[in-house]
Amino acid sequence: MGLAFTEGVIKREAIHFDALQLDNPSNIASVNILVSAQMVQRNEMRKRTLLSLSSCGICGRTELPTVSPSSIERGEFDSMAVPLLIQKMQSFQTLFQKTGGCHAAAAFNGSGDLLHCFEDIGRHNAVDKVIGGLLLEGKLTEAKVMTVSSRLSYEIVVKCYAAAIPVLIAVSAPSSLAVDMAKEFGMKLFGFCRENRYTRYA
Repeated sequence: MGLAFTEGVIKREAIHFDALQLDNPSNIASVNILVSAQMVQRNEMRKRTLLSLSSCGICGRTELPTVSPSSIERGEFDSMAVPLLIQKMQSFQTLFQKTGGCHAAAAFNGSGDLLHCFEDIGRHNAVDKVIGGLLLEGKLTEAKVMTVSSRLSYEIVVKCYAAAIPVLIAVSAPSSLAVDMAKEFGMKLFGFCRENRYTRYA
């Protein structure tokens, strides 16, 4: 659900899903999403190829996307909350604690309350899971901050912009394109958030 939304296949006001099936023994969830043909065709130029030469954040795109504008709140954010939000996310990283090989993403409201936290082997997937969870529960408009346990790529910035989440916080470094995009979109971006220290890039 989150991937379909952040890729622009479905809109916030046009989400229809049915037949949610959970296969507990194999841990597989299946969701049928009904999408109009026009919505799919409009995004044909955003298709991906299977070959990706580097982990630059573009991840197989044939071109940079045209991002639909979202309503980004440019209000105040208390940067002193950055370490606490990272700690809250890390307290939910159970897969990482067991394997050391999973990324996490978490969304918070303006008061710093955790809305959703998901883990995945792919950092982009973790972000999509969080956005999808917020959509399914009707809480996307409450999300004001997204934290990620990984490097911050341009694509994660675009996903959060599409979801109108104005503040991004990463444990690792942002790419230069991520910083440029965040500045262009009017988003706040923090990187290298470790041991109660962080760097603001936008």
